[in-house]
Parts: sequence; structure tokens; C-alpha cells
Amino acid sequence: MRPEGPICQSCGMPMVRDEQGGGTEADGSKSGDYCSHCYQDGAFVLSDCSVDQMVARVKGKLAEMGVPPPAIDGMTAGIPSLRRWTATQ
Repeated sequence: MRPEGPICQSCGMPMVRDEQGGGTEADGSKSGDYCSHCYQDGAFVLSDCSVDQMVARVKGKLAEMGVPPPAIDGMTAGIPSLRRWTATQ
């Protein structure tokens, strides 16, 4: 099930769930593509993170939140197709 509204193009989190309202560009403006957990000051927070590492990271966070494993798999399946990961392939 796809969340409503824009999602972070790195981790897939719905942008409405970002307590900071999105990541920031180098000039301090809000990023329309990336959440504050993934992108700050115009750069990725985990710049050397692979797509597989991001999937594992998101799965871990969802498990901490009590999301059931079948739902976690569905929620993370689309991460490899997000802009951050397809731009580098």
C-alpha cells in the first residue's frame, strides 16, 4: 500500500511524517525530495549508504515501531526504485 502524498526519495518515508518538514538544501531551503533523516545541508546524511543498507535500516526502524514483518516487506519493497538509488545505477 502506497502512502498518500510525497515520499522521501531515499528512504520512502511519507514526507508528512517528517517532524522537520523535510530535509534542507545547502542554502537552508526545504528539500521537496528528501526527508530530514536522509538529507541535511544539501547532502545525504549517510553518504556512503548502499540501497541494501537503507532497506535494512528502514526495516529495523519499522520493526522498532511494532510494524508486522509482512507489512515491513511491503513498505520497503519500493526503496530500490526511489530517485536516490536509480540515479546512481
